[in-house]
Amino acid sequence: MCGIIGYIGKKPAFPALLSGLKRMEYRGYDSYGFCVLNNEKEPFFHKKVGKISEAEPELLNLEVKGNIGQAHTRWATTGAVTDQNAHPHWDCKKNIFLIHNGIIENHKDLREKLIKEGHEFSSETDTEVLSHLVEKYLDGNLEEALQKTLREVRGTYGIVLLAKDDPQKIVTARLSSPVILGIGQDEFLVASDPSAIITHTRQVINLDDNEIAVLKPDNFFILKEKPTVSIEWTPEEADKKDYPHFMLKEIMEEPETIENAIRGRLMPEEGTVKLGGLDKVAERLKDINKLILVACGTANYASRVGKYMLEEYAGIPTSVDIGSEFRYRKPIIDENTAAIFVSQSGETADTLAGLKEMKKKNVLTIGITNVVGSTQSRETETGVYTRSGPEIAVASTKAFLGQLSTLAMFAVYFGRQRNMSLVMGKRVVSELSKLPELAKSILNLAPDIKKLAEKYKEFENFWFIGRKYNFPIALEGALKLKEISYLHAEGVAGGELKHGPLALIQDNFPTIAICTSDSVYEKMVSNIEEVKARGGPVMAIATEGDERIKELVDDVIYIPKTLEMLTPILSVIPLHLFAYYMADLLGRNVDKPRNLAKSVTVE
Repeated sequence: MCGIIGYIGKKPAFPALLSGLKRMEYRGYDSYGFCVLNNEKEPFFHKKVGKISEAEPELLNLEVKGNIGQAHTRWATTGAVTDQNAHPHWDCKKNIFLIHNGIIENHKDLREKLIKEGHEFSSETDTEVLSHLVEKYLDGNLEEALQKTLREVRGTYGIVLLAKDDPQKIVTARLSSPVILGIGQDEFLVASDPSAIITHTRQVINLDDNEIAVLKPDNFFILKEKPTVSIEWTPEEADKKDYPHFMLKEIMEEPETIENAIRGRLMPEEGTVKLGGLDKVAERLKDINKLILVACGTANYASRVGKYMLEEYAGIPTSVDIGSEFRYRKPIIDENTAAIFVSQSGETADTLAGLKEMKKKNVLTIGITNVVGSTQSRETETGVYTRSGPEIAVASTKAFLGQLSTLAMFAVYFGRQRNMSLVMGKRVVSELSKLPELAKSILNLAPDIKKLAEKYKEFENFWFIGRKYNFPIALEGALKLKEISYLHAEGVAGGELKHGPLALIQDNFPTIAICTSDSVYEKMVSNIEEVKARGGPVMAIATEGDERIKELVDDVIYIPKTLEMLTPILSVIPLHLFAYYMADLLGRNVDKPRNLAKSVTVE
């Protein structure tokens, strides 16, 4: 959840560290810190509470010498948000400097033991015990000291380690927290996120769990030989361009995201899809009679839509589990069960924990992720990339569309293996191909949606309701509104209103109803009438041509007609825009909402 970066090469380290932190600030923005080693004098050391973007003008004026360094942007876990708790952390002699992403679960016991041995601590963090353990074990070889340290710790880590007494070396290690090595021209970098190093190199090596790497000015060393992979996106794609926020830019890229997900994969004449990642297990997939979808947050809501798709069109019993809960239950599985893991980053700790459990049980594991070379993509037996490109805003938007589009293709793939007819296959594929243009037409409504946000911005509580395919979209709409506007919002199945939630309905508690022209339209109309009968304002997401809905609700946003199973891919777009405009009008930090970070790499 924090951002780590290290640099060693022939150029000054500080500019690379500063630009890397700025690109990774969506991973953590409570505080930041730097350490740059200089053979001629004491290391440059600076850490402070606040956002790196706000401090950048001042930092750019600093003259920092040195060709090796580390930097960190923090999302607080253990220890309050203070200057002392910001990284890097050091040892008693201020020889060891260490930054860390993850959680050391046994840090209290280790701290007590080290204090008894005479070590003095200057922070409340779990990370600082690592610095003192390295100090304890250092006997001339920095990597050996780190190896001995890691044998004592329990938890997760991505580590970048420097020593003043060994100023031509960076040592890095990982366990359940992403670490990549950037292989540049006369320079090497280590980071937790490709965005930090993309301006220097697109050639990277992904460290695996329990691996340690050593970087020197002219070479690097890992215990086993590993191939480099190429970052598929460019620095320009991770740029905000002329948009006021990354989130708005990424919402406006949603039609392109759908197009990228389906490009080259639709086979109109055969009424099916080509998912190359599944080729090697195609025969095995024909025997699958149960699917388990595992994901967290927004990806979990995409999976819930996927459940409806897979059961209705492929006829496969499908369950959906929250990643953080899945590892603690005992699902009923056999040799004909497959588990699909959905994650934007491919580094979501709770989802990866479930993946490891399924691998132990020899279940076929399939990944849906956006990041090439991510831990999930390497650990699953097979999988499909969503091709959504970099997503910088903490609140996921376009990646959600990529996941929904990919799951729709999974439904066609599995369905055509089974009982889906050629006619139905052709129809779904045809409607999938139309989605990018339909999505563009919804974005043209942005000015109207902004006006609705201006109307509703004074309200503090919202219900989002939907049924069947659009029930998970109600959950997604509520999540987006709460996480970036800090307003209270809840998603609920429309049929559940009468089982409790109606008690909250009054004239200051609006309901946003997803009431498209589908198989549950009449049921949703009844739910809307229940709200209106109790004086609650209602805004509806409805299908173009539905004039009846105008008589029932206060406001309507229309979306184009498509297949019922594909409706969620369109109905969520106005909800993303509504959440964005609400947060912006309320003056919230849209891209970096409080208390949250982008990649949740801790449990």
